[in-house]
Amino acid sequence: MPGKEPSAVRVAAPGRPGWKSTRKDESMSLIEIRDVHKWYGEFHVLKGISERVEKGEVLVICGPSGSGKSTLLKCLGAVIEPTAGRMTLGDEVIYADGWKVRDLRALRRDKIGFVFQAPYLIPFLDVTDNVAMLAGVANGESRAKALELLTALDVQHRARAMPSQLSGGEQQRVAIARGLVNRPPVILADEPTAPLDSERAMAVIRILNDMARKFETAIIVVTHDEKIIPTFKRIYHIRDGVTHEEAGEGREFE
Repeated sequence: MPGKEPSAVRVAAPGRPGWKSTRKDESMSLIEIRDVHKWYGEFHVLKGISERVEKGEVLVICGPSGSGKSTLLKCLGAVIEPTAGRMTLGDEVIYADGWKVRDLRALRRDKIGFVFQAPYLIPFLDVTDNVAMLAGVANGESRAKALELLTALDVQHRARAMPSQLSGGEQQRVAIARGLVNRPPVILADEPTAPLDSERAMAVIRILNDMARKFETAIIVVTHDEKIIPTFKRIYHIRDGVTHEEAGEGREFE
């Protein structure tokens, strides 16, 4: 079972001590995960994960298939329940050895933007309406915000198309626009660039970084897409349910 809660981000593997954060203002943290475990029957998938993401910060979690990275993202997004640990969004504890939020659907709707590996577009709505429906503002303004993001993602020419008329890459870009349109304080992106070429993948990374900077959004990207990993300044590697952090290059594609 999990041990004592760490005071900051640490390598959360059995037998390794935590280390104290050197960050001066921990009140800036928007996402905090402390000693999170997830069991599926006898399988210990997450083995004491601890992370901290500050306002305006983007980090990536990378690792091979089956390493636990998508499970971690779904726990944080209140899609599945951890077995033990503590998770905080902003100043609200959402999980502490059990959910502390009464309405998880409202939490996901109001505070978390999701970009999944599969697009999950609504088949009977066109592209603009698929994005605008989550904007959380009046119809005219929501459509304007949708078109702004569709343009940034180079898919504005498909604004009136139905999902069945889109290529796989176009569907993914529309799904990314939908996850960003309500400007949530937290964005969780699961393999957002896997079906995209390098140029369009870089456009997605730029948009995520712009969101983080302009709106103080905290963003976690899960990926094994090698072409985007060097663009991040903070990188978490996960393997066999444990993580370690390293400083990334933070560079753009050549």
